[in-house]
Amino acid sequence: MAPLGPFGAAPCLLAGVSGGPHSLALALLARDWARERGGRVLALVCDHGLRPESAAEAAGVAAMLAAQGVEARVEPLRLAGGPGTQERAREARLNALLEACRAAGAPWLLLGHHRADQAETLLMRALAGSGPAGLSAMAPARAAAAALVLRPLLGVSPDRLEAVCAATGVDPVRDPSNADRRFTRIRLRGELGAAAVAALAETAARFGQRRQALADGVAGRLAGACLLHEAGFARLDLAALGEDAVARSALGALIRTIGGRRYPPAEDTLRRLIAQGEGTSGGAVLRRNGVLLREEAALGPPVPARPGALWDGRFRLVGTPPAGAVMAAAGEAARRLPRPAWMPASVVPTLPSLHLKGTLAEVPALSYPAGGCHAGYAFRFAPAGGAMT
Repeated sequence: MAPLGPFGAAPCLLAGVSGGPHSLALALLARDWARERGGRVLALVCDHGLRPESAAEAAGVAAMLAAQGVEARVEPLRLAGGPGTQERAREARLNALLEACRAAGAPWLLLGHHRADQAETLLMRALAGSGPAGLSAMAPARAAAAALVLRPLLGVSPDRLEAVCAATGVDPVRDPSNADRRFTRIRLRGELGAAAVAALAETAARFGQRRQALADGVAGRLAGACLLHEAGFARLDLAALGEDAVARSALGALIRTIGGRRYPPAEDTLRRLIAQGEGTSGGAVLRRNGVLLREEAALGPPVPARPGALWDGRFRLVGTPPAGAVMAAAGEAARRLPRPAWMPASVVPTLPSLHLKGTLAEVPALSYPAGGCHAGYAFRFAPAGGAMT
């Protein structure tokens, strides 16, 4: 396992555990590491609900972890079947893990991705047309709004993690979907030998070094070419942004942020947007005047307005809203409301708002209603993908 920390005395770490051998090994290794420093590990077992036996399996994994001295609890995801099942399950699981970090006051989230996962991710992204940033695959550390996401096992082979479980005497859960060749990732996994996995993981590491160097350039470029507003849009100086690789990475980071996505668009898409000076991608719209805003058609559905709730992958509710309220887009009804001079009219329908009984009730960014009922809460711009660079 890669070195962790320093986290200070008595660190509290949260680990995502599926019950498979790799995440189980992660929990066991992290348990020992944290104990030596007077800390603890909390394991979250997500029950995806896609198989009838999944609830019992998740409960069994939590009991197994408890027997090994790892505090654990189960989080039901209640996913529906249908297209994109694996991708939706990964997204829902990560959202649940980050929310658990926030609720538990655990600022570090450990995930059990290993060397073969890294190799498969590189291939998946290459097939999708990713540029250098995407080909660096998974980062060992990535900042999210609720926690720092850490993957300390990226350099470890899956066989070594299986050995950790065997030595401890725990019996991993084998999810049958991990052998289902209908999924592209599973088909790739079956074709990769140990030498190919090692070579691809090393390639991802080299792209990771390049990504870090590029990120330093992106930060400087954005500072001179972009003004990001907490209302969820940005103003770009397209001439200052440029057309090189740094410009593409900078625009990709902005689109990911404005669109509430975890990943930027493909390299070819970014190159096209810069060449055209306008276009739509990743849930964001670039206007010729340099305004980059959320695409109305892609806005997330309403969610119950509870403290800490995340709407549209972009705005987190802080504080306590009125009872029975729903977080949703301000929508067409907000277009008639007065807006600040610095806010483009096209941004108004995409603003976070509260609705009561199906009616627009409050839009804090527009100071509506006048006099304000929103002193006890606020919407914080907290994009799902974390820091832009």
